[in-house]
Amino acid sequence: MSNFEKESLSKRERGIVLMRSIMDYGMGLLWFSMGIFLICIKYFNANLQVRFDDPAMKAFGVICIIYGIFRIYRGYKKNYLRER
Repeated sequence: MSNFEKESLSKRERGIVLMRSIMDYGMGLLWFSMGIFLICIKYFNANLQVRFDDPAMKAFGVICIIYGIFRIYRGYKKNYLRER
């Protein structure tokens, strides 16, 4: 982000970058939490354990964790307004 920070951004562009960064952090946290919940569902004492405690849901939980980490990383990098 060093080159990105050196560019002069308008007030509107800075607002867009901040909004998308916060959204990525929030969505990353939600996806990460959902993945942890799906993997460790039997420890949360939920009635959903019978329905969601199978290997396919655990695999989906791992995918959710990976996607959550990616969203958090994308919010950290803030590469939103670069030219294509």
